[in-house]
Amino acid sequence: MAVVVLISGSGSNLQAIIDATQRGELNIEIKAVISNRSGVKGLQRAADAGIPTETLDHKRFASRPAFDHTLQQHIDHYQPTLLILAGFMRILTTEFVRHYQGRLLNIHPSLLPKYTGLNTHQRAIEAQDSEHGASIHFVTEELDGGPVILQGKVPVKITDTPAQLAERVLQVEHQIYPQVIQWFSKGKIQLVGNHILFDQKPLQSPLNLTMEENREQ
Repeated sequence: MAVVVLISGSGSNLQAIIDATQRGELNIEIKAVISNRSGVKGLQRAADAGIPTETLDHKRFASRPAFDHTLQQHIDHYQPTLLILAGFMRILTTEFVRHYQGRLLNIHPSLLPKYTGLNTHQRAIEAQDSEHGASIHFVTEELDGGPVILQGKVPVKITDTPAQLAERVLQVEHQIYPQVIQWFSKGKIQLVGNHILFDQKPLQSPLNLTMEENREQ
């Protein structure tokens, strides 16, 4: 299955996807990794794996629609079956999202619908939540509001700083993103309207994975 990955930063989730592919756990080919920021570590991760890379600086465009239109052209050159957002820090236009409807995935560092947007780890600590985590969802026109497929949950410790909690969440992110991509590649999940079918049956609530206590660091 042809895949394109969009990034803006270090690309740790990209690396988890690359590793799962190299281990033979994912039957995909990453056709390209595209970043809206130059010189980020994720581009080097892709290059080290022999994956073509592109940089498309959003600051060079006069408007968000102009950037998204050009980005879409670059993506469609590779004819991907699936488009993956892995730390891509851009709000996408309605036209862009509609073009990839049902084949556009994102990972968000919270247990959606809690904490859309930024600073999710700080917000979870301030709210004294007992658990936190990450969500994989189909992208729709609503920011961080698309139907959630799978969530990874971790405990919030009383002593946690945002950085410590972020690191724990990142560990579970690296498990759940490859899992969802595998499901998609095998046709197990699909978006119909604004609802998810899992094995041809409606998914009533997100699936979840909870990190084992002995895996916490």
